[in-house]
Amino acid sequence: MTGRAPPPILGALGCLSLSLLLSSLSTSSANIALPALAAAFTASFPQVQWVVLAYLLAITTLIVSVGRLGDIVGRRRLLLAGLVLFTAASALCGVAPSLGLLTAARAAQGLGAAIMMALAMAFVGETVPKERTGSAMGLLGTMSAVGTALGPSLGGVLIGGFGWRAVFLVNLPLGLLAVVLGHRFLPGDRVVPKAERPRFDGVGTLLLAGTLAAYALAMTAGHGRFDRVTIALLLAAALGGFLFLRVEARVASPLIRPAAFRDRVLSGSLAMNALVSAVMMATLVVGPFYLSVSLGLGEALVGLVMSVGPLISALSGIVAGRIVDRFGASVMVVAGLAATAAGALALSVLPSLFGVAGYIAAIAVLTPGYQLFQAANNTMVMMDVAADRRGVVSGMLNLSRNLGLITGASAMGALFALTAGAADITAAPPAAVAAGMRATFAVAAVLVVAALAIAGLSRAAAAHRPRTGDAV
Repeated sequence: MTGRAPPPILGALGCLSLSLLLSSLSTSSANIALPALAAAFTASFPQVQWVVLAYLLAITTLIVSVGRLGDIVGRRRLLLAGLVLFTAASALCGVAPSLGLLTAARAAQGLGAAIMMALAMAFVGETVPKERTGSAMGLLGTMSAVGTALGPSLGGVLIGGFGWRAVFLVNLPLGLLAVVLGHRFLPGDRVVPKAERPRFDGVGTLLLAGTLAAYALAMTAGHGRFDRVTIALLLAAALGGFLFLRVEARVASPLIRPAAFRDRVLSGSLAMNALVSAVMMATLVVGPFYLSVSLGLGEALVGLVMSVGPLISALSGIVAGRIVDRFGASVMVVAGLAATAAGALALSVLPSLFGVAGYIAAIAVLTPGYQLFQAANNTMVMMDVAADRRGVVSGMLNLSRNLGLITGASAMGALFALTAGAADITAAPPAAVAAGMRATFAVAAVLVVAALAIAGLSRAAAAHRPRTGDAV
């Protein structure tokens, strides 16, 4: 730290909250702009899909690397650079004259968002007292949920009133506000002589980015089908992962220390994060089909019912953080997983018995459980991490969540179609869709129970070997 007085907590949290709000808002709002983009640029749907994929791929492939870079060069300066990049790229998206330039600008925007997401959680340890870490994590979770929930409705209003460019230009005032707050209130970077700074692992970064890009493309382009392209991408991801681990074991300053994966608390938290995120993605993939096909709801009602989950998530995040502070992160991880498992099981049973009311009741159990798990899991990991590794570990947590979402969209979607017995789920009869819904969330409940088992093993490991965070 520099010799300046500690910055006001609220101003710093305002910057971090806006960072997560903007990154999640730009994911969900762009999806609704795809039809308008296809019409504006006379492009096919697969072509305009790259406006979304470029953003997601940039985040997924680079989030760990930029977290580590922040640990080396200074998190404050890198976060401010990420905010400036994100805001400038948003402006470029808003004035892009061609689809190619828009896609490139979205990739740059994704790089800025990766920096913002990776470093927001890392800054919590430097901006709030340790006993309030859970509340800060809950606040960040709430802002992410607000961005996800607000994106479709805000995007629709902006496109209807001002055209598709407004979806990107709306980021400018919020991005500039985040830059001002960050410059004013974020704590200064530690002064480390250049000769003592660890070197950035460029080779590891390239290998990890290539590995994650291959896996993400296999999951998103394959849509759950194992054709030759998907298999080739998965094999490339496996080879890239093997080479990455070999390189990391040999370099002096690795991107991710191999010992980190032997830390049962960290590896367990990453595995739980991925499993639970895959289950949450199932609600977004399966829910709309069940509500429209099996229950016969119109588009407006489907949208209204689907907004219940994000709304509950936004309302419960801060409360979840305070509960974590009061009762402890380790215990609340288990409580959150138990509620999530109950909610997944309820989604398998209640909608068939009570229709829309059963669906909403199940979501009302699942979503707060997920928020409680997220706040507790992030708190449990970040409280024990060494100060010079917070960025990379925050990036790993975000990466595990993203990989869970990507895998869940593909795997749970494929499971839904398989158990419904229909190659084209849109043409399946209502009874088949209901059967697919029951089977998919029964499997989802099993996945969360597996996460509970991992939590038990992690707690046992933590009890026998206190963590110092040095291995990470």
